[in-house]
Amino acid sequence: MTDTDSKPTGTPPTNGHKDSKPATVPHVVIVGGGFGGLTAAKKLGKQPVQVTLIDRSNYHLFQPMLYQVSTSGLAPADIAAPIRDTLHKHKKNTRVLMEEVTGVDTQQQLVFMQNQQPIHYEYLILATGASTNYLSHPEWESRSPGMKTLADGLEVQQTILGAFEAAEKEPDEKKRKRLLTFVFIGAGPTGVELAAASAVHIRHILSGNFQRIGPGDARLVIVQGPPRVLPTFRPELTKKVEKKLKELGVEIITGVHVTEMDERGVTVGDEYIETENVFWLAGVKASPAGQWLGAEVDRGGRVKVQSDLTVPGHPNIFVIGDTACVMQDGKPLPGVAQPAMQGGHYAASVIADRVAGKQHQEPFKYFDKGSMAVVGGTYAVVESGPIHTAGFFGFIMWVFLHIYYLIGYRNRLQVLLSYFFAYFSAFRRKGGTRIIMLGRKQAITYQQQARTLDKPEAHTLDKTAT
Repeated sequence: MTDTDSKPTGTPPTNGHKDSKPATVPHVVIVGGGFGGLTAAKKLGKQPVQVTLIDRSNYHLFQPMLYQVSTSGLAPADIAAPIRDTLHKHKKNTRVLMEEVTGVDTQQQLVFMQNQQPIHYEYLILATGASTNYLSHPEWESRSPGMKTLADGLEVQQTILGAFEAAEKEPDEKKRKRLLTFVFIGAGPTGVELAAASAVHIRHILSGNFQRIGPGDARLVIVQGPPRVLPTFRPELTKKVEKKLKELGVEIITGVHVTEMDERGVTVGDEYIETENVFWLAGVKASPAGQWLGAEVDRGGRVKVQSDLTVPGHPNIFVIGDTACVMQDGKPLPGVAQPAMQGGHYAASVIADRVAGKQHQEPFKYFDKGSMAVVGGTYAVVESGPIHTAGFFGFIMWVFLHIYYLIGYRNRLQVLLSYFFAYFSAFRRKGGTRIIMLGRKQAITYQQQARTLDKPEAHTLDKTAT
């Protein structure tokens, strides 16, 4: 934020406050406790610097498995870990603040927060993530939750479970049909995984648990603007995915967009689908970090950074993950976990070298480890280097890689065992954890309020879109 920018929200700096002046060792402030922010904090925890990590939540969310919370396969605690526990080994030089960041003053090198005195930095890493992008229809947010936060995941879960209970007691067949129709907008990895897992989930729950409704009463539709699902994967793999989705009972509509949405349904192309259950998985937008910095951004609001991930004109400010527009081979890097983690490691390495008086000549170079998506049960599609596969082998690769990249969780072997128990046991086959915390409409309202509070605009999280 420059002197010409509007003053950010928060308490103004005061002379003599312990955070208003630089520390005796360089102070690195990291905003965002997602993949990129935590990776940077862990590496800097071993360096002669003082680290402050700021995040509005006290936990890190392993977002690639969020859809399994939505479909009752895993509990929230299985994919969320307290940030303080994750950084416990580095507590001598690292502190964590649960706060909302509201702005940055690049001239005085200050980070502003909602309820805390501004803090001074020598180096700043913005790992502030992204939120769901409803394009030119922000009014759709109240009718179609996304899949970016834990509140989103729980809202989807409560919506699905609540729909079953409402349909069971609904005497009108037309209304019952509307209650049991589920529309997933967007067929990237997140959309495909949620739709496929929901199909399996719904089949398990509706088999023998209700008197009036059964598996055959549910209708699942996935809508995709491009001509095929998973458009970033090879065509031969997406054909297998489409075949698997159809086997699971998911209808696929491609090449058209949603044009209207109301409380009774959505308009897809020329078709109006009556439904009370719409899930938005069609895009994301960056946090307001670009506005804080007064930096150039791309169409998605991502900050255009240099080859060392710094902001032009500000060599001590790094932007990583979903918030950064990083060009490589003529195109921007995807907003997924791996670029964020590699970016966090790189930014921390540059800072460590500068603190040690060394020159860091190498530009950031992203190594693509491939893409994966689970398509219900034990079927997954994998595209990684020379490996292009779909089926059970792909699922085994997916499981072990995701467990390996769990950040700050319990012993990974324990997590792996817990995951396999939850996934393959009778507990999973019976539909997992099916607790409705509130009435359906109450639950949706409650989760929407929580989701509003958890927006990156209010504090910024560095979470992966899948």
